[in-house]
Amino acid sequence: MRLLLAQQSRYKASTSMRNTRATQPIFELSKPGRRATRFPDSDVPVRPIEELLPEHCRATTLPPLPEVTEPDVVRHFTNLSTLNMSVDTHFYPLGSCTMKHNPKRNERLANLPGIANLHPYQPDDTVQGLLQLLHELQDMFAEISGLPAVSLQPAAGAHGELTALMVAAAYFDDIGEKRTKVLAPDSAHGTNPASASMAGFDTVTIKSDSRGLVDLADLRSKLDDQVAVFMITNPSTLGIFDDQVAEIADLVHKEGGLIYLDGANMNAILGIARPGDFGADMMHYNPHKTFSGPHGGGGPGAGPICVTEKLGPYLPSPVVCQRDGRFALDYERAKSIGRVRAFFGNVGVLVRAYCYIRTHGPDGLRRASEQAVLNANYLLSRVKHILPVPHGDRCMHEFVATASELKKTKGISAMDIAKRLLDFGYHAPTVYFPLTVPESMMIEPTESESKETLDAFAEALFRITDEAADLLHEAPHTTPISRPNEVQAARSPMLKWTSV
Repeated sequence: MRLLLAQQSRYKASTSMRNTRATQPIFELSKPGRRATRFPDSDVPVRPIEELLPEHCRATTLPPLPEVTEPDVVRHFTNLSTLNMSVDTHFYPLGSCTMKHNPKRNERLANLPGIANLHPYQPDDTVQGLLQLLHELQDMFAEISGLPAVSLQPAAGAHGELTALMVAAAYFDDIGEKRTKVLAPDSAHGTNPASASMAGFDTVTIKSDSRGLVDLADLRSKLDDQVAVFMITNPSTLGIFDDQVAEIADLVHKEGGLIYLDGANMNAILGIARPGDFGADMMHYNPHKTFSGPHGGGGPGAGPICVTEKLGPYLPSPVVCQRDGRFALDYERAKSIGRVRAFFGNVGVLVRAYCYIRTHGPDGLRRASEQAVLNANYLLSRVKHILPVPHGDRCMHEFVATASELKKTKGISAMDIAKRLLDFGYHAPTVYFPLTVPESMMIEPTESESKETLDAFAEALFRITDEAADLLHEAPHTTPISRPNEVQAARSPMLKWTSV
């Protein structure tokens, strides 16, 4: 322990100056008169500013931008980048968010000039290659999901949920049925009830049983002719495949409702099970979780949806179609809910998904899922004696462990472990979600990680859970900022730099 603390102390001292410089706002590096560029003399004939711009369009003072040299700018942002944790620099076992590796090959292909330099307002005849790619991608998504009608337009997973529920609302309105409720399990993603509310439905929560699956008795008690949609994440956020899903679908369909499959965890079942085959009427994909889209930064993202044939007419317009050997954007859709975002989707992310699927092929996608499940089960088997897994000794691509016993016996919380992992060079798992497991830690290694990485992560957990609580309460010890007041940060965010 003393050796570990000494090593951390030396590391912290050696990086303190760099970290101080890296975290110092660029405005504080500013000095009047410093410049990063030098512009040539203008060759435009001089005219009075009054002739060029009316007074109300002219600023009276210079914008408050930092005055720095080019080396200052480069070093500032380079040093900031070294403080990041990412899939390119660290193991990132963030459960539910599926931080799988994004192959750089796909980045290069998506940035080919013939793709990256296209404009969405170009005539269809000038973008036939791209439209063919998107049409083929629609077919791929349909085949993988078992649902034949596809829209590439939604901008993210939650946006895909909302879009699918808007499609459901349009469908019921079209057939003359007024349905008001959406059912969702208590372990569902928080976006599920939010999407339902935005689509005009009331959300009713369905309990989980002792196995972490949908409680069928509770479901039956809440099913009636007012239920429009039952939303289910399968595999669930607990990392369990609900083998009751076909029975659930039958129960909901008998009441005239629809099944929405939250596709957040498709990385576990690619080429193994298709949502359309086990009863889903609608689903979304998260390309960043399943098909190697880039992560983070607040977007832009994509959340394609797939639906049954009867729901196809209500999909957002346009949809990429093929007519007489040519590809086109179909806007003439009388029952469509209309656009849900600009143009026809985030092409950059969709191209990456296309490249990922074509690279792997059907067999490769299945192997990726099998490897993700194998990695998760291996890691579960290594850590369950110190971080018990309440819902079984087997999982899909992720599992939910609990630190509740450690908290009782040693005063060590899931947050303590998460923060301490930063000192060992690992991003934390998802903590405190789902809410159905106390002191929860949702761990997802993905298929991309080696056995050596998984073993090293497990050893780090062993060391951390053997440390003194006082040491963990103050973790992390090697970062410029240790533990900010997260509640205050959420309620009173400071989103800009000020000089006072």
